[in-house]
Amino acid sequence: MVHTDPTLPAEGYRLTITPTGIEVRTSDAAGLVYARQTLRQLAGPDAFRAAPIPGRTLTVPCGVIEDYPRFAWRGCLLDVARHFRTKAEVLRFIDLLAAHKLNVLQLHLTDDQGWRIEVPDFPRLTEIASWRTGSMVGRHDGPERDGRPHGGFYTTDDLHEIVAYATARAITVIPEIDVPGHSRAAIAAYPELGPAPETPWEVWTSWGISTNLLHPSDYALNFFHRVFDHVLTIFPSQIIGLGGDEAPGATPAHGQFVADLAKYLTSRGRTPLAWDEVLEIDALPPMVIGAWRDDTAATRATHAGHKVVLCPESAYYLDHRQSDHPNEPIPVGYLHTLEHVHAYTPANAPHILGIQAQIWTEHLDTARRIDYATFPRLCAISETAWSPPLHDFTEFLPRLRDHHLPRLAALGVEYRPLTGPHPWQTRPDVPHTAHRPLPDRPGSAPNRRITPA
Repeated sequence: MVHTDPTLPAEGYRLTITPTGIEVRTSDAAGLVYARQTLRQLAGPDAFRAAPIPGRTLTVPCGVIEDYPRFAWRGCLLDVARHFRTKAEVLRFIDLLAAHKLNVLQLHLTDDQGWRIEVPDFPRLTEIASWRTGSMVGRHDGPERDGRPHGGFYTTDDLHEIVAYATARAITVIPEIDVPGHSRAAIAAYPELGPAPETPWEVWTSWGISTNLLHPSDYALNFFHRVFDHVLTIFPSQIIGLGGDEAPGATPAHGQFVADLAKYLTSRGRTPLAWDEVLEIDALPPMVIGAWRDDTAATRATHAGHKVVLCPESAYYLDHRQSDHPNEPIPVGYLHTLEHVHAYTPANAPHILGIQAQIWTEHLDTARRIDYATFPRLCAISETAWSPPLHDFTEFLPRLRDHHLPRLAALGVEYRPLTGPHPWQTRPDVPHTAHRPLPDRPGSAPNRRITPA
């Protein structure tokens, strides 16, 4: 039996399990989704398989569970611009987020290396900007490329389907169109967006931070008004991402360009989301700031009248290496062990909407690589997002090992074993940056994208 109970907190539920039946009381539709996920957890790993195992019966223990989330924003960013993930792979990823009671999927749809959303007014975005001739090999500053064309994009119908699929699982999909940096793919398709329209640009095959920024012209502003007009017809999310990060050489005119787009989204009844670099820009409307560089960014955002999502590179960038073992595949970034990720303590204040993991995919070129980088560290993040702060890793680890990793295995997730990668999860074909030591924490290394060019 299912009943609505307005006395429960938002997204909350109460399960009463007796030998004769199960009663579910929920505050809203999301609470019912989470109640069902809890029942699936209680039923054991077989409940996570796509079909029943013959001869096995699922049972759940009797008792009463009342539960609700700690944070309203429990997010994960998936970068589909650097390495495209098919619609089917995105739907699978949504299922994995739902299994962990996460409720925001930020889709990083555009970057220097690819444009992934169809915009009917600008067909060259999918004809030209959606694919590149090859990709940089490994994390290094050398000239090696793999020589394999890479591309893909989502049609309008694909994205409507993704949004509907996520909504049914209590997940909001937030699109991100990154400007004025990370825009080289768009400039390759429409050179008049760039600083030198006569220059024949190509979609970038390097990783890192490109110095090729949008030219903050009236043409570019009108262009992105029309892009966002289309985005708003697909994504009902109140929050719409516009990037604003890592724009070396940006001028006040670039800042005004971002502010004008933020105001345009506000005029359309939406709330813009941008990375914390935009705090250097004057006259921004109230917006959501993704605080990724340091804790002071969250404080500055609050003082400027913005809401904040905590997504620190120092803890929640899941493309970063999980150990310093030589077999760790493509050991980029800072050292983020499972224990380190679990230990992060987010501030709990009215201006903090919640927390978010980031999965940047320069070095994650398959769904299997995403599985390896994401799990089980995302399990620790999801527990921080949902549960009261405990941070007892000695209590968390056996629960993860004995109960949750079997669930991931039943789901077909190729997670990183606690003892290190399986032989087939290593990447001996990729250089391991022997020429430059990697730091354990921020302070002495470049930020999330490595190679200025």
